[in-house]
Amino acid sequence: MHKNRLLLFVLATTVLARGVSGQQAPAIYEDVRTLVGRLNLQRYKSTIESLSEFGDRRQGTRRNRDAVDWIEAQLKSYGCADVERLTYTYVAPRNANDDAAPAAAVDAFKGSGPGGATVFGRGRRPGVNRDLMKQPDARIREMNREEPVDGQRQEVYCTKFGTTRPDEMYIIGAHMDGHGVNQGSNDDASGTALVMELARLFSDPAVRTDRSIRFALWNNEETGHQGAVAYVTQRGPLQGVEKPAASRRYPEPRWLGMIQHDMMLFDHGAPGPDGRVSPNQRREADVNIEFQSKSAKAGESMALAFVFKTANEAYAADYPALVGPHMTNTDSNDFMDHVASISLREAERGSEIGGGWDPLGHTPGDVFTAYRDEDFRLGLNAAQTTLGAVAELVGARLAR
Repeated sequence: MHKNRLLLFVLATTVLARGVSGQQAPAIYEDVRTLVGRLNLQRYKSTIESLSEFGDRRQGTRRNRDAVDWIEAQLKSYGCADVERLTYTYVAPRNANDDAAPAAAVDAFKGSGPGGATVFGRGRRPGVNRDLMKQPDARIREMNREEPVDGQRQEVYCTKFGTTRPDEMYIIGAHMDGHGVNQGSNDDASGTALVMELARLFSDPAVRTDRSIRFALWNNEETGHQGAVAYVTQRGPLQGVEKPAASRRYPEPRWLGMIQHDMMLFDHGAPGPDGRVSPNQRREADVNIEFQSKSAKAGESMALAFVFKTANEAYAADYPALVGPHMTNTDSNDFMDHVASISLREAERGSEIGGGWDPLGHTPGDVFTAYRDEDFRLGLNAAQTTLGAVAELVGARLAR
């Protein structure tokens, strides 16, 4: 069995045994619990609100570039190491508006079926609003007025370098761009804020890890994942290369897993017979952890997903996790044939979000004021899940 997959299975077994035995947890688990306890709902909301002030952060616009600058400044203020930018070029398809055409192609990419939730029927068919005047808030209309132009794009990442195994790394990602003439507060400020909060907590000098962690905020997700593709293309061949030689510095540590966060807030249930969705978060809301059953790394990805489910049971405060095999339409799809890859979401992408369970996505309604504390708390529970799982995987400890 591949050693990474074995590591994941052993860790999952260890955590499960810990939960069943009732024995006192080793020090590492107590340190992880302390770290998870440092996550704060108000700080998470505040970061989402700050990102929302850039509008929908549509790629190819000044508002997108300003948001990239702000994210970079925040990561530096946290003390996250080696804050860097990756640069690439994007040219929109000439036969359609820049964001609509690629989505259908991505939807069909290695699909494993829509999942099981379509038994509930469908609400609003997912689409993308491009009409400025459908946004009722004049201030939000103005911040989204500029249209994108082709050309250079940039995205930001930073790293927590491991102390004993710096050449091995988990990637924690989310996309910072959005669209829909809105504030992109859920799609995907909610995932971006989650990654930024984890970068802040892991960057504390008192936090030590055996393995490395990279915190990546992708661009161009909404046009077909060009930012993630650029990262895989440019950085993938550099994995495990020590530079300078004998320095124990690895600009691109070898990938052990990629964990994406994309739309974290809204699990209000299935549309009713009238096609409407409840305005309230449902009691049965959960964090959806997805892998792609048709990927080259399906076995490793499934194992990683269940490590995260186990971490959710150990560390999440309010909402459980559900594992599914239909990961699609997100940046982790571009890693899934190279390394164990999963995504965390508010609902299953194929059947639930695709079936209209989130009526605000890509519409003028995705604004900060549309969400309540129970919505933000779902995102915070996803953060607790990821922080707990990754902290265990990288051997996080607090200095004493």
